[in-house]
Amino acid sequence: MRNSRKNIYSKKRHHDLRNTVTICLLFFSIISTFITGGRLLKVKIQNNMLGKKITNMSSENKNIKNENIKLMSDIDKENETYKEKMKHIKIAYLTFDDGPSKNTKEILKILKENNVRATFFVNGHLGLEDLYKAIAKDGHVIANHTYSHDYRKVYMSPENFEKDIKKLDKYIEETVGQKPSHIIRYPGGSNNTVSHNYGGPGVMKQIIPYMNNLGYMHFDWNVDSTDASAFRQREDKIINSVLTESRGQHKAVILMHDTDPKTTTVQALPEVIKGLKEQGFIFDVITKDTPQISFTK
Repeated sequence: MRNSRKNIYSKKRHHDLRNTVTICLLFFSIISTFITGGRLLKVKIQNNMLGKKITNMSSENKNIKNENIKLMSDIDKENETYKEKMKHIKIAYLTFDDGPSKNTKEILKILKENNVRATFFVNGHLGLEDLYKAIAKDGHVIANHTYSHDYRKVYMSPENFEKDIKKLDKYIEETVGQKPSHIIRYPGGSNNTVSHNYGGPGVMKQIIPYMNNLGYMHFDWNVDSTDASAFRQREDKIINSVLTESRGQHKAVILMHDTDPKTTTVQALPEVIKGLKEQGFIFDVITKDTPQISFTK
């Protein structure tokens, strides 16, 4: 009898324990479901928010893209309008070849006093580094007229010409700290015949396209100051030549020189600037956007 009760009690305890375990498992299962569900709900909400943000960003990016397209279109229209207006504006490009020299300093002073910028087609002159720096500092363009200006050397072949040009490019960049302008002027002009003595009659027809392919752009001139026609040209002759030849030109590329003997070029410069202004010219520097003046096609 006692054993029977003991067995019944044992079975009951076992049954209660099993129920307790079942209830606990059920409880933990419910809690786990709530937690997991909560996490899933949170993730779903976050995903929805992220989706909205992505949609908004896409919409904003589309708006920005459309605004940029419109802006670029407006800029293109403004550029075309500007170019069209510039066609009818008289522009004088003062250019000085073969320097720098002691005369360059005075030329820079005159240009500054008249608020005029110019283009200097320089050669390589060691020991005059301060003058190259002064040209650049005042906002003028340093263009390339070959390092040596030695016809015999530069006009032997396209490769010789390239070598001399790049030698000056390197010297200017090291001296001034500016990248080369890639604007060049051929000694004697692009149609010179002196080169035939050294590279043959067809050498310029070889050199010009060769240099074009290297990214260089050459400029000749359509107004000659005649200051190279004499060792030291008369001041009045320089003034009259420039002002006479500039009449009828809308884009006047004016050839002058700033070597040591050209003191009369310096003396003539104020009157040249004054006379050009009276003819309605404004002044600018030569860049690759400047309409090219070339003796050769």
